[in-house]
Amino acid sequence: MFKNREEAGELLAQELITFCNDPTAILLALPRGGVVVAYQLSLALHLPLDVLITRKIGAPDNPEYALGAVSETGAVYWNREALAGLSLSDRELASAVHAQQKEVARRVALYRQGRPFPALKDRTVILVDDGLATGATFFASVATARQRNPRSVIGAIPVGPRSTMQEARSLVDQLIVLRVPEPFYAVGNFYRDFEQVEDREVLQYLNLAEEAFMTK
Repeated sequence: MFKNREEAGELLAQELITFCNDPTAILLALPRGGVVVAYQLSLALHLPLDVLITRKIGAPDNPEYALGAVSETGAVYWNREALAGLSLSDRELASAVHAQQKEVARRVALYRQGRPFPALKDRTVILVDDGLATGATFFASVATARQRNPRSVIGAIPVGPRSTMQEARSLVDQLIVLRVPEPFYAVGNFYRDFEQVEDREVLQYLNLAEEAFMTK
């Protein structure tokens, strides 16, 4: 059990200490909760922080059930096992993707404030979230990062179920995970404080991280 996202970030930083001051490394956080975790990593490891904006594609009758995810570059990940249990037409799937692309575009405009997607070629990309359940948004984020030809992709995750962690481990070059509890029900069950992170807080953390990195 983590006290909050800040504590999870501090504990992850201890596991990633070899990347401290690495000029090739960059932290990419999955908003919103992942930004709080990654902010602590940015401070502890003296690494730049940015976001990789990805949205879960929920089932039409159950938005919380992840059929897949779409990222800001258009990369789409589908949970084939979830899709197999549903009879959805191509039109329904396309509609579900489009609905999330609109929210992705809103967040890109808000969080990036005109900045381009960060250059990842030949860099060490550390993808950070506050936890994984199905892993859909994380898997889409890995695919997005890979498109930009990084040197390596590392996952930094406080908590997640064993099956998701196994798949994540197969997709990244290195996976740092602090807790793999059994049974697993929801990420929030493993935090004492798991309040929703608002857009204004994401912007605040990104701005503070930039200030700290520029003055290190």
